[in-house]
Amino acid sequence: MARAARLAALLERLVTDGRVDVEDSAEHFAVSAATIRRDLDYLAEQQLLSRTHGGAVPNSTSYDLPLRYKSSSRSDAKSRIAQRAVSMLWPGCTVSLNGGTTTVEVARAIPGAEPLHHGITVVTNALNIATELTVRPFIKIVVCGGVARPQSYELVGALASETLSQLTPDICFLGATGLDLDAGITTNDEAESAINRVMVTQAKRTVVVIDSSKLGIVGFSRICHVSEVAAILTDSSADPDMIAALGAQGVEVILA
Repeated sequence: MARAARLAALLERLVTDGRVDVEDSAEHFAVSAATIRRDLDYLAEQQLLSRTHGGAVPNSTSYDLPLRYKSSSRSDAKSRIAQRAVSMLWPGCTVSLNGGTTTVEVARAIPGAEPLHHGITVVTNALNIATELTVRPFIKIVVCGGVARPQSYELVGALASETLSQLTPDICFLGATGLDLDAGITTNDEAESAINRVMVTQAKRTVVVIDSSKLGIVGFSRICHVSEVAAILTDSSADPDMIAALGAQGVEVILA
């Protein structure tokens, strides 16, 4: 395995397991412990993790690891959520997608839905989503301006807000860091939450697409209250008590 691929894999293990052990990683990648130590030292220099005796742990901004290092987390659940989300679309509709690993899966599932080949418009502030879909001739891509955040590939700021505030998509699929009954739907960056809030406000209907591991989690900045969205689309591993509590607040819960 090339070093670049090994570095990415080490970060994926960090995101998934919450720590990286030198000896275990050396055995897993079939390299020396000294090689893994050098790899971890390099990643620490890039401020992507914190070194410990015998390994590494996430640092204080570990939630900001670029999306490409998080894409494998709960991929099966996110794929099911994405397929269910796309089934809610129809030819000629307009859909908005913010940045996030689950919304990326939704974007990737759109080309596989044959009825949508008659035409669909996707509004997004996520550069990676726009890049993936722009090659599809039946998809019209509308991308806002703004300042790009390298961690999430989202465009944020006044330019993004100005563009998105002029549009009224039929449906918004909203990704988030966490969903809590009291704290609401949250993310870890206040600039992202501000743009995401505009997307929620402008859409005729908002569906939160979030895997069950994020239910009960509270991020740094609120996007909106739970009562401001039409539905929560999550996977079948969701806590039944949380589902019941959401239903009691009048929010539809869709399980994939």
